Amino acid sequence: MSDPAAPPAILLRGLTREFRGRGAPFRALDGVSLEVAPGGIFGIVGRSGAGKSTLLRCVNLLERPDAGTVSVLGREMTALDEAALREARRGIGMVFQHFNLLSARTVAGNIAFPLEIAGIPRAEREARVAELLPLVGLEARRDAYPAQLSGGQKQRVGIARALASRPRVLLCDEATSALDPETTEEILALLRDIRDRLDLTVLLITHEMAVVKAICDRVAVMEAGRVIEQGRVFDVFTRPAHPTTRRFVAEVIGHVVPPGTVARLPAPNAGEERRLLQVLFAGPSSTRAVVSEASRRFGLDLNIVSGRIDAIGAEPYGLMALAAYGPPPAIAEAVDWMRGLGLDVAEIAGEDAA
Repeated sequence: MSDPAAPPAILLRGLTREFRGRGAPFRALDGVSLEVAPGGIFGIVGRSGAGKSTLLRCVNLLERPDAGTVSVLGREMTALDEAALREARRGIGMVFQHFNLLSARTVAGNIAFPLEIAGIPRAEREARVAELLPLVGLEARRDAYPAQLSGGQKQRVGIARALASRPRVLLCDEATSALDPETTEEILALLRDIRDRLDLTVLLITHEMAVVKAICDRVAVMEAGRVIEQGRVFDVFTRPAHPTTRRFVAEVIGHVVPPGTVARLPAPNAGEERRLLQVLFAGPSSTRAVVSEASRRFGLDLNIVSGRIDAIGAEPYGLMALAAYGPPPAIAEAVDWMRGLGLDVAEIAGEDAA
């Protein structure tokens, strides 16, 4: 597990990368700085074109930044010559979205391939493959070819291949994007298990906030080549500051109240209004009887329209949709009071969450 007090396993400072074509230069990275603690699983999330793939490839210098520094396991990668860089890259494994397996090689042959390229003797290669097959659950598929494997099995081969050189850092480039939801869960569980067993540091990129929620300790959100928000996953999910982050989070823990449900709600009385509120319960106030207390304090009718309890990591949170009935000033006072307790309160429409 990560130790925040330890020196970072990955340290990125002021990374800038531009691509020049026929038109104006495109700045894929614009002064990006990140720290990844050893033993952590750090997620980088963003839409297509946000710069996350370029950032990941800068970590092992498959993409060289125009400005800034990259340090991995205490070594400044950007200062190494080619021979030293090749040696340093052996400590950094990489898992790809589309597997990139060699079709003419078996499972064992694909896992052994990077060791063969590195000049490792055959007996040592075979011993390492024998260690990795059970780690990724592929003992029975040792002699199968990629065409005989499912998508999840192919990615397990990709993970084993990335671990062949005993790296201490594992980079995952959209490692679950080509997989169905059930297989995605299996691969994420495998990555978490491997991190724990091998004391790895994992840096992964994804466009799916659900992946971040399932596996990551910390997350950075990227937009237009910049990091717009970062922190502990629980904090970013429950207290998103940037509008883009709020949209990402709403896809995973946002609340949807069907229009039909809203249509069946009673109309407000004369002089009153009805407001639909989303309330996120987390932290010390998560067990407080907020709904009944607010109803008494402010003379409101608060109807629970829907709700659920979930967890991010080991930390629970609750999400509830309320229909608040009463005088507008009283509803506004109740909302301010709940926010004063540290709850996240937002007004929502009948078909989506704010």
